[in-house]
Amino acid sequence: LPRYTIAPTQTILIVRPSETAKEVAPVQWGLIPSWATDPKIGARMINARSETAAEKPSFRAAFKRRRCLIPASGFYEWRQGAPPKQPFHIFPHAGGLIAFAGLWERWTPPQGEPVESATILTTTANATIGAMHDRMPVILLPTEYDLWLGEATPRERLSGLLRPMAEDFLDLQPISTTVNNVRHTGPDCIRPLEQ
Repeated sequence: LPRYTIAPTQTILIVRPSETAKEVAPVQWGLIPSWATDPKIGARMINARSETAAEKPSFRAAFKRRRCLIPASGFYEWRQGAPPKQPFHIFPHAGGLIAFAGLWERWTPPQGEPVESATILTTTANATIGAMHDRMPVILLPTEYDLWLGEATPRERLSGLLRPMAEDFLDLQPISTTVNNVRHTGPDCIRPLEQ
């Protein structure tokens, strides 16, 4: 079933390379580094700054070897102002799915099963999103998927993919504050705000 809102530490789907081609895998949203002593660190690692992910200890191994795509139909941002903050649904102008650039990791606890988790890379916001927030997810175009997932893609080529999306690619729609409650996961979350 589609979910219209997902909270940190909940399950998301990623697309990653496999031995034959690509596979879809369910993982926790919030990357747990392989060296972590406490899995709760993942709740703070739902996003990673694309400018520093290749060097940061929490993300550098994943940036080198475990890049993924995180499919979505859109995302939310909130405009600051008088409470409650105004949520916006941000989605591709042409409709359909988009793919965020992501990193995934496998963490093995002292006892128990390994946990796979992922983070979404962010970049400087374009002007449209920048009116609300200074960051936005890195959105990849279909022609860039294989480059991002490719084991042999040079670091300079990867860095070139980590940029803000063009202004005309996304639409913004003010929506009701239903999305502000994580218990709401249905289509009411993207219901346009009644003027």
